Amino acid sequence: MATLKSKIFAFLRDEEGLTTVEYAIAGGLVGAGAILAFSNLGGEVARVIGDMFTALETVTIDTGGGTAP
Repeated sequence: MATLKSKIFAFLRDEEGLTTVEYAIAGGLVGAGAILAFSNLGGEVARVIGDMFTALETVTIDTGGGTAP
């Protein structure tokens, strides 16, 4: 356990550029965060997107733009 702890601290102190593995880990964390956020906000996000589509359809109808065939 002490070895893992020392490696984590060594990783945090490392100020060299990111390696491919570190980019993959960072990308995975960002992706996991996005999935977690969307899963927790899923219903609200779907409602807002639906409202945006409704607003866009209303604007199209009001300007006489119609719909594509």
